[in-house]
Amino acid sequence: MGETTAKAPIRWGKLIDQSLCIGCHACTTACKSENDVPLSVHRTYVKAVEAGSFPDSRRHFQVTRCNQCSNAPCAVACPTGAMYRRPDGIVDFDKSICIGCKACIAACPYDAIFINPSDHSAEKCNFCAHRLDAGLEPACVVVCPVEALAVGDLDDPTSRVAQAVKNESVRVRRPEKRTGPNVFYKGAHETTLEPLAARKPSGGLYASSTQPSGSREIGAGNAATASAAVLLAYDVSHKAPWDWRVGLYTTTKSVAAGAYLVALLLCAAGATAWSDPLILWAAPLLALAFLALTGAVLVSDLEHPKRFFLILTRPQLRSWLARGAFIITFYGLALCAHLAASAESAFAALPVIAVPTAMLAAFTSVYTGFLFAQAKGRDLWQGRVLVPHLLVQAIMAGAAALLPFAAWLSPGVLVLLGWMLAGSAALHLFCAALEIATVHPTEHARLALREMYRGRFALWTWSGLVLAALALGAPWIGPWPACVTALLALFAYEHSYVQAGQTVPLA
Repeated sequence: MGETTAKAPIRWGKLIDQSLCIGCHACTTACKSENDVPLSVHRTYVKAVEAGSFPDSRRHFQVTRCNQCSNAPCAVACPTGAMYRRPDGIVDFDKSICIGCKACIAACPYDAIFINPSDHSAEKCNFCAHRLDAGLEPACVVVCPVEALAVGDLDDPTSRVAQAVKNESVRVRRPEKRTGPNVFYKGAHETTLEPLAARKPSGGLYASSTQPSGSREIGAGNAATASAAVLLAYDVSHKAPWDWRVGLYTTTKSVAAGAYLVALLLCAAGATAWSDPLILWAAPLLALAFLALTGAVLVSDLEHPKRFFLILTRPQLRSWLARGAFIITFYGLALCAHLAASAESAFAALPVIAVPTAMLAAFTSVYTGFLFAQAKGRDLWQGRVLVPHLLVQAIMAGAAALLPFAAWLSPGVLVLLGWMLAGSAALHLFCAALEIATVHPTEHARLALREMYRGRFALWTWSGLVLAALALGAPWIGPWPACVTALLALFAYEHSYVQAGQTVPLA
């Protein structure tokens, strides 16, 4: 009996020859038909940019879709493994375990993923994997009238795609993100590949511009180009995946983490004892209540809230959303242990319980910084200040939330607690200033900052900063005014930070 030779694994890639593309949108319609993609969302579409001035102007096209990255940020960020990379290189999705957290959308540097309005699950181009598995070409490749699209094995030297990658001048979108795209563009114009290269006129997809050459027009977060001769002629709308609830979640989480940390700092400073009701009951109960509120806000933001338990039962632990779920869960259990020891008046056990609980509180406060860092396309969130800033915010929120309880249970610590709030508010303002002063290396980050401080979210930002400045007077303005002022300051700033980071188009 002869030996059988094992079949070499396939590594799928796609070639898009923009020098052939005529912008007919046949690939878009074929994709919608083949994959039942509803109106208002797209797995693929054809972007058009007009470059030059009459009579020397030309329309350039770019077929836009998922890049099937070798280092796919969406697969890393997905907390349940619903978005995953197959052995053949295709980044595919399993809708049955998608919880609709939108972490994959935030992570994608190409705006290639969307929530299907019909089933509320994430999806995108997957090279028509069901057709490839059956030995057929993707629908878009089949219908292209000029054969501008080709799919093939990148490890097969006879495939058109492999030959083009090896022998011709091809490019990938946003190589600086180091995602390892496996969709290659031939003959693509720079203004189509760079999301911020072309101006977007106001007035809709087919709007025209009458601005004189050299004027400055900025629309929907796009950068102004040096000349008015590069105009975005057709594109799809850019949508922020995360809404106001994410800013609320970071605020409630700061209270949950900070209330316990601040109470321990009061103990460490000798301002109170383990038998103090502020330490025994107020701080852990306050932390537990806001931790439950944090969980409720997170679950309400899911497209499939009834599936929230999948984060714990089948976690994909490279995701900081999954790691954060475990951190929050263990922190809640540790707080319950503290309350149980308090109920038994086991004062000697409290310092032992407090050490791991404090560590979990600190992790609870800062893990969102690592979660945001997994959003590779949102450059504003990649700053080094974010993680320490979140810890500062937790101390600020915890001190603010404990002030009314201290006035009731432990008036002797009010002055120190007021100064802790004032000091942390000053540090919060310092960290916010560092975000402005830091030299951001990308236009994307600079545009997001502009939206935050001078654009559509400026009112939220400056309201938050002014309120934080008022919180500097915490030792004198009274417990309740200081508490409300500081918490509103944090929510306003966080809302602006989260939303501004998502305003700049990625495709």
